[in-house]
Amino acid sequence: MSPLHALLENLIDYAGLFPPSALPMARAVENYQRYQQSAEAWMLGRFVVPVSRLDEFEATLTGPAPLTSALMGTDLDADLARIARCPFPIDTIEMKAADAAQIESAMSRVPRHLTTYIEIADVALIPVIQTAGARAKIRTGGVTPEAFPPAAHIARFLEGCAANNTPFKATAGLHHPLRCYRPLTYSADGPSGWMYGFLNVFIAAAVARKGEGPLEPVLMEETFDEHRLTIDDFVTTRREFAISFGSCSFEEPIADLRELGLL
Repeated sequence: MSPLHALLENLIDYAGLFPPSALPMARAVENYQRYQQSAEAWMLGRFVVPVSRLDEFEATLTGPAPLTSALMGTDLDADLARIARCPFPIDTIEMKAADAAQIESAMSRVPRHLTTYIEIADVALIPVIQTAGARAKIRTGGVTPEAFPPAAHIARFLEGCAANNTPFKATAGLHHPLRCYRPLTYSADGPSGWMYGFLNVFIAAAVARKGEGPLEPVLMEETFDEHRLTIDDFVTTRREFAISFGSCSFEEPIADLRELGLL
């Protein structure tokens, strides 16, 4: 196994239902099942679906159910009850929280068999997430330039997760391997902006885990650099710390990796 393979294995959670792709359910499910049979299936993670669309998801499925991560809404108890009724296995949920009270209240109700990611904007909440037995989630972009946080914020998040031994996932704006200036949507008249690369974020995570910062320069790199990290560094980082990222496209990251000569 190469260091890059260790970094990329099961890395991409497919979020084709979400902007900017925003695909119909049938198309997104069909895509995921096709990706499962592709030569790049080793890079594929979970299928992300809102709990509010589970009825549609269940009605669409034919054949084996995908590994699924459920995106929770604003009514936690109703969402948990709906997940419990799902005939297909859901073992991961994702939710947002604005303060410690919300995190503690939510985790007092979430069944232990569900792995929970809590999206936060305030990195000071990472110790609360760790104590509550959850994992952290960071939003790294969106469909407007303003949706992309400063590199310093991502660096603080990664350092906070590493210091508190808190696994995390990332979401939004990581369609490309390396930092680049690209269109932020698939619309011809949509905005463009600087996007972080998923290799930047997950290499920075491995650097943070080893305590070998600073991280901001790693996040801003536009060329691939393994930063003297070993296969073991990447394997343990991915298994125990930097779990995955959500992307509305699975094909776009693969095409870029090929263009860079990394696949």
